[in-house]
Amino acid sequence: MVSIGIDIGGTKILGALVNQEGEVISQKKVPSPAKDPNQMADVVADLIIGLADQAGSELEAVGVAAAGFIDANQSTVLYAPNLSWRNEPLRARLEEKTKLAVVIENDANAAGWAEYRFGAGRGSKDMVMLTLGTGVGGAIVSDGQLRRGGFGIAGELGHVRVVRDGASCGCGRKGCVEQYASGTALLRAARNLVASGDSSAQMLSELSQGGELTGQHVYQALLAGDSGANQLVRELAQYLGEAMGSITAALDPEIYVIGGGLSEAGEILLEPIRSSFESEVPARGFRPVAKVVAAEFTNQAGVIGAADLARQSLR
Repeated sequence: MVSIGIDIGGTKILGALVNQEGEVISQKKVPSPAKDPNQMADVVADLIIGLADQAGSELEAVGVAAAGFIDANQSTVLYAPNLSWRNEPLRARLEEKTKLAVVIENDANAAGWAEYRFGAGRGSKDMVMLTLGTGVGGAIVSDGQLRRGGFGIAGELGHVRVVRDGASCGCGRKGCVEQYASGTALLRAARNLVASGDSSAQMLSELSQGGELTGQHVYQALLAGDSGANQLVRELAQYLGEAMGSITAALDPEIYVIGGGLSEAGEILLEPIRSSFESEVPARGFRPVAKVVAAEFTNQAGVIGAADLARQSLR
């Protein structure tokens, strides 16, 4: 038996057939009409129908993951800033178009569940995932259950405050860790460093060759051991470690799984995160400390998690 997993992003939509072991059997990627909610529903529905035809009688469930607040009934996208959705009855629209039962899930929850079931978090009972990309996403697995909260929108860990009256965040608050520990924040800090003319920005300036600095340039500098880029990562890790200390006080996870685009830097990123986190653990020295590891899945985490959560939900 197979399930369909769909991962809706701002630039692309990935759809896949996923078996019960979390393996992607086949997949298809299409452009995302992010600014047109009606066209988005049509594109997603067409992708589901195509995959369902391929699966035939083996189809078990359909799960759709999207960035945004999903209600407790897993049917309505309450708020998705990058997808122009506000109180969007996505499940109803997709079920009407596809004639199939559909489960809607937050994309970070789906990715976290994929890691818990089949990836870096397998074998644990309590896990937290943090995805470091455009923003900072989160997923919480507690006592073997994905925690969605009373209104369905738990796990927004990127909005743990680390700087009082700090940088304004898209959520309406100030000082959220997302503004200091995301890929976007790292790139902004790197561009500011170059603009400052500081000597530590020499390699970053050379890589950009007078043009606009990109995330790839920062990654190249990190791989080359550049002191300026490494200092920026250490600052990012300090903020993230502080947030993880607060998360640990509330949730006491056994393991943190770090995903998202930044996690591709591997130990260059993980080592300073571990160091910062360990210094921020409440009652340090008198309690076990959670492991901090890199995610095993990259681009397929969302579809794998969405498919498996839909399978379990519809059972």
